[in-house]
Amino acid sequence: MAPERIFGFPTRFEGDPDRVAVLLPGGGYMPARPLLHYARAVLKQHGWSVQEIWWEPPTTPGIEDRAEWVLDQARRALDAEKAQQLLLVGKSLGTFAAPLAAERGLPAIWLTPLLTMETVVEGLRRSEAPTLLVGGTADRLWDSETARTLDHPYVEIPGADHGLETGDPVESVEMLKEVTTAMSRFVAGLRP
Repeated sequence: MAPERIFGFPTRFEGDPDRVAVLLPGGGYMPARPLLHYARAVLKQHGWSVQEIWWEPPTTPGIEDRAEWVLDQARRALDAEKAQQLLLVGKSLGTFAAPLAAERGLPAIWLTPLLTMETVVEGLRRSEAPTLLVGGTADRLWDSETARTLDHPYVEIPGADHGLETGDPVESVEMLKEVTTAMSRFVAGLRP
């Protein structure tokens, strides 16, 4: 059976049916962008099935409304899965699902988590499952001090912005390699 497609892109990549990762994009950072593309590649390499979520977030000005919307999207995606082991990977806006990961005891990879948003930070503080945080020092939504106080491993990339890039494409690719390596180590350490 061919994978479901959206905007011409596949959204489901089959691997082990008992291990499914759900990828939550950012506000404008879709699964085809580099960080999520390589997250999917890492997960596939380690045998996971991957379900990408493609969305068009609401344009409501209230951050609480957007956070609730993300939680609803993540909840529906997770509830549709029957796998024994689930993993969340979220980029930026998708990290509003951190409270749900904590509530369900799910491991997670949070790329450029919104560490300036209390609901995200509180979810990360409550999470006891393996969790990897990745951010850059030039990202105004990343808080180095908060990252240090959370009880999770994190990768902080000097000079990286909210896309974990700089103005130098070669330097940005090197940063992407560092993030991909960290994700691969993290996924390899998850027990089935």
